[in-house]
Parts: sequence; structure tokens; C-alpha cells
Amino acid sequence: MKICILPGDGIGPEIMAQALRLLDALRSDGLKIETESALIGGCAVDATGSPLPEATLQIAKAADAVLLAAVGGPQYDTLPREQRPERGLLGIRKALNTFANLRPALLYEELASASSLRPEIVAGLDILIVRELTGDIYFGEPRGIAMRHGERVGVNTMIYSESEIRRIAHVAFKAAMKRARKLCSVDKMNVLEATQLWRDVVIEVGKEYPDVELSHMLVDNAAMQLVRNPKQFDVMVTGNMFGDILSDEASMLTGSIGMLPSASLDENGKGLYEPIHGSAPDIAGKGLANPLAMILSVAMMLRYSLNSEATAQRIERAVKRVLAQGYRTGDIWTPGSQRVGTKEMGDAVLAAL
Repeated sequence: MKICILPGDGIGPEIMAQALRLLDALRSDGLKIETESALIGGCAVDATGSPLPEATLQIAKAADAVLLAAVGGPQYDTLPREQRPERGLLGIRKALNTFANLRPALLYEELASASSLRPEIVAGLDILIVRELTGDIYFGEPRGIAMRHGERVGVNTMIYSESEIRRIAHVAFKAAMKRARKLCSVDKMNVLEATQLWRDVVIEVGKEYPDVELSHMLVDNAAMQLVRNPKQFDVMVTGNMFGDILSDEASMLTGSIGMLPSASLDENGKGLYEPIHGSAPDIAGKGLANPLAMILSVAMMLRYSLNSEATAQRIERAVKRVLAQGYRTGDIWTPGSQRVGTKEMGDAVLAAL
């Protein structure tokens, strides 16, 4: 199996280094994989002028899976928009047609005290957010900044086709069938026609899954309920922008955004795997970053694209064991636990593996 490795910017190379150590260990155990690295984001802009060089795209398309760390940095904020690192991220998602983003928000019992909410509210939390990833306002046209009537006007278009909604709904219902058979669809149908269509189509698809309990919630209420009573949710499905916001909110329930991996899948199971956090330029190069979301992204890659469920579970058990042993990077540290850096956390996971 061929894996495209995209370390990216900021803390990306540091956390990817720990993922590569993990892959090397699994390779020595008999996992048959090949890796090839490429540039994306700010480092690609520095080297080629483009945040997504054609060479990177070709390597990614030829691979069985893509493992990405992080992109971006403040030094790129003044570049023309088409050259900014985030355009590389959006571009590769679109080019690979990875329309289904799976973002688990799982609270390890050892981290209950690190959550921003009281332990009794979040203990046992296990939510899967299914986010549509290649449509919505991030990709809709027209878009841009133009002059109208003597002043600047910014335009972005929220747009969804019935087929886009239908295919992500099927992914969510199938995920719900493997879990507690509860699905909450999040929209803003009271004011946005695009999301009225979203609700209509999700209801239609739901008739094909009579064993799944389907509910609907407006996005503002969903944001409130995630911090009021998060354990009412099992699987949530929503559009690109709402999913971006809600999954980041849900990450804080788990103690740190540095704990959460994600999988972005196409219709054939090929995936782009990445931690949901950003490039954290303030701690880049200091050896402080939490590599666990990157490591857990490897587990998701093994599960969904490489069809190696047993190995995925092995990695997840190793992470749980490390947390039980009290190892913590700064983002999840609490008094009484052992503070470690990026490499030390990687060492602990490899030892547990």
C-alpha cells in the first residue's frame, strides 16, 4: 500500500515524524506499506510558489491513502488568497473528492479532568461528526471581493445540490447503523433555503434506514447543546461550514483539540487523514506539540483505507495505555501527571505498542 506523506507547516513536521516512527514499527512487524513525501501549504509556496504543486497532486492521486499534518502560518496571511496555504488544503480535498469527513470526539476517561466542562457532563462522551467536505460556502460560486457602488463588497455563496446532500447522508446513516442507531442532522432551515433542501433530502434518505432514529437541530441550538448536554448526541451530520465549527467546539469537550484525528473519504474508501488542529506556529520547533491526534489519524487510515482493523485497534489501545500511565503534553497536562514533549510522547506510544 502506498501512502502519500504531507508534513506541511508549523508543528506539522514534528508530529508527522512521530507518525512515521509508528509506521516504521508497523512495517517491521510485517505491514506492507510504502511512503512518499511531498510539499503542501506554506512550505510548498516557499519552494514552488503554489500551495498545492502539481507534483504533490500526482503523488496523492497515485497513493492508496494520504496522511497530512498541518498547513499555514502568519507569514503567509498577506499573500494573494490563491497562494495561501489553506488553499492547498481545500484544493487537495476537492481534487481527491474526499467529500465525507469523519471527526470523532471521544473523551478518554483519563482526560475527563482536562475538559473545559465538568467531568460528570462529559464522562463517557463518544460523538462522531460527519461533515460534508467539498461543497457549501467554502467552494460555492460566485465568491470574492469586488467594488459595488463605491465600496468593497465580499461575496461567498452557500450552495448544495441534492446529490451532494444525498451521498453524505448515506455515509452518516451507515455510520449510525454501526453505532447506537441515532443520527442528528444539523441545519439552519429557518432562514437558509440551501439548508431547507438539506433537511428535505436527509428526511428522504432516512426512509431507507428505518432502524435509525433521525432527529434535526438548528445549528445555533446544536452549538448550545454540545456544551449543555453533549452526551445526547451519537452521530451528527451537517454541511461544510457548520461541521467545521461544531467539530472544533466538540474537540474542547475532550480536553484538547490536540487529541482528535479525522478521516476524509471518497466514494471508494480512499482517504485523506489529518489531525483536526492547525499548525500552531507559536510552539513550532519547540518539541511541545501533542502528536496523539496525528498518531490516531494513522489508526483511522489503517481502519478505513488499508482495511487493517486489528492494527488500528492496536494503536488506539497503545494511546489509551500511555494516557493511563500519566503521560501528558502541555495541552492536556493536569497536576499530578507527567509532562512530556512531542518525541517523548512518541516514545511512550511506541513502547506501549
